Order: sequence, then structure tokens, then C-alpha cells
Amino acid sequence: MPVVVSVGRSGTTLLRLMLDAHPELSVPGETGFLLPVFDAERAGVRLDAAGFADLVTSFHTWPDLATDTEAFVAAVHRLDPFTVTAGTREFYRRYAAGRGKSRWGDKTPVYGQFVPDLLRVLPEAHVVHLVRDGRDVALSLRSTWFSPAEDVAVLARVWADQIRTTRQQAASLRCYTEVRYEDLLAEPEATLRRICAAVELDFDPLMLDYHRDATDRLSEMQDRVLPDGVGLVTQQQRLHNHRYTSTPPDQSRAGRWRTEMSAAEQDAFVAEAGDLLGDLGYGA
Repeated sequence: MPVVVSVGRSGTTLLRLMLDAHPELSVPGETGFLLPVFDAERAGVRLDAAGFADLVTSFHTWPDLATDTEAFVAAVHRLDPFTVTAGTREFYRRYAAGRGKSRWGDKTPVYGQFVPDLLRVLPEAHVVHLVRDGRDVALSLRSTWFSPAEDVAVLARVWADQIRTTRQQAASLRCYTEVRYEDLLAEPEATLRRICAAVELDFDPLMLDYHRDATDRLSEMQDRVLPDGVGLVTQQQRLHNHRYTSTPPDQSRAGRWRTEMSAAEQDAFVAEAGDLLGDLGYGA
């Protein structure tokens, strides 16, 4: 089961749509509902079917997941015996079946910060870590409503900390594959073949035509209330963040920082995370 993780704005929606275009594989939008499940388990709470179903269907991503709530809850209650693993698989199975697919994956960037928890719930998960030049990530991230900051130095620390955490938790595991966004743009077929081999899935050329159905697939996104419970991000605003996924890979999306980031900001980023840029082959 491929689970795509990353720092936000690293190209995971593009990779999600590519994987989802495979005739056998279905990948929903960001789930995230495993985060409160992880919290409950770490707190020693033993979730039953009702508690699990409530956490999942009340999570703020649920409206995006195109799944009938009553039918899902009823299916979870029918599981005998119920386990968190069985309940989680029930969601993915139902989502994939609704699109005529036999296999499924996930694309939730933040799960890369909780790899041991993820593998405890879904031992079949294969972590696909998508990395992107942090300077381009900073440019893309700071223009969004969910950016942790606008200051480049802060964004550099966030970028580096999250990548290092994922690597520390997963790099020694067999179920880990690291790919670069820039390679996905420049050599999409070769990069997808590598991912497919890692998750034991035959490559299909339809994956390269992901953009034909991108608009339809992303239409599952709904308006979203901000964490403050007051602000609202509309569907149109959210779709705007992913507007480039409806066209073939565009290599001009890589290296924007060279012309769009000031020299002072470039220096600030390198001062915070230059060593990791070098490790990833981006140069400082």
C-alpha cells in the first residue's frame, strides 16, 4: 500500500493523481483521520467500533473523502472482531471499490512524521517520501492559508525538521522509497516505474495521462472551515492550489527560487538548511 508523505507543497497531489490513474489503484485525497487514532492509542485508549468511526467521520477531512457516512459506520460496526486496522482498511476498501479498483493507497504528507504509528495500524504500508528543493517549497508554502510562517528561515527549519524526522523513522526500513519531485517532473515514467516496483504494482502508461482526469478527481474537495472554526477556505481556493495538476509535468515548476527568491532569502535558507540541501543533491 503506497502512502505518499512529504513536507506540504512538495508535489504530493501530482504524485497522488499519477498513482490514482493506475487501473488497479485508488488514492483518496488527504485522509489525516489517523492522527486522532494515533493520539488515542498513545494515550492508552482502546478504541471500539463506535469510537473509531466517530473519530474518522468527524475529522475535518471527511467531507473530501466521497464516502457515505452511514454505510461506512454500519460496515465498521459489522466487523467481527473489530480492530483499528480492520476499520481503517474498511475505509480504503470502500473508497477503492467505489471507483472499481482492487488496490488502494494514501496521500497524507503529515503521516511522514508518524511512521511507527502508521505501520502499527497499517503494516502493509510502503512509505513513499517525496522531497522537493526546500527553497521552492518555501515559495509555494508561504502563499497558502496553511503555511506555518512567512519567514524563510522558519520555513527552512520546518522543511529540514520534517524531512529529517521521516528519514530517521523510516530510512532503514524495507518499506521506504524516497523520490525527488524534480525527477518526477523530468522523468515521470522512470520515477513511477521505480515506485511501482517498490509496491509490487505493474507500471501502466495510463499513469502518465493523470491530467486528463485531474479536475474530476480533485472535485471531491469541499469548502473547509479553518482550525479557528470561523474562517472558511472555499473549494475554488483549494482547487487553485492544485491548478497545475491538470496539465502534463512542467519542469519550469522546479528551480523557481532562483528568480523568485531574493538573495537575502536564499542566504537565510542556506544558513538554516544548507547541509540538507546538499545531502539531497540540490546544492547550496
